[in-house]
Amino acid sequence: MKRFVVLCALAVLVGGTAFSQQITRFGVVDTARVYAAYFRNSAPMRNYENKKTEFQNEINKRTDEIQQLQRQKLDYQNSGNNSAALRLEAEITKKTDNLTQYTAAKNIELESLKTSLQNSDAFYRKLYSTIERVAEHEGFSMILSLQQANAILWYSTSVDVTDKVIAELGLN
Repeated sequence: MKRFVVLCALAVLVGGTAFSQQITRFGVVDTARVYAAYFRNSAPMRNYENKKTEFQNEINKRTDEIQQLQRQKLDYQNSGNNSAALRLEAEITKKTDNLTQYTAAKNIELESLKTSLQNSDAFYRKLYSTIERVAEHEGFSMILSLQQANAILWYSTSVDVTDKVIAELGLN
């Protein structure tokens, strides 16, 4: 009988200890989705998109001008005015070279803007503090990034706090 009482006491003690331990909860965040939501609505991204549109409009304008000169050159050739056709050929070559240089320079400028947007320290500080706030509020012990998918074999959508992070950032 003593043995039974001791075993029961031990079971209560062990069981109480087991129930008093906190269950570890993991969460996941799709940082690519958060990044897209954040920059879709930001002033720097709108500036990037405006510059991209402005550059494309200029490229289209210059391309149309070159095509018009090529049609005019063809008309001169068909009418036998070879000197005017040669003069236009030189102008077309010059404008084509200028367009190529303009396009290359603007692509470099756009790529630089895009890189600076992607490497924004202010964004990452805000992201990590928001993830920390959401995780603590929701009782998660760890948040994993879905971009490191090789480390996640399976996860329940109930641990995905991406939407909450986007909401906390005010990006809905």
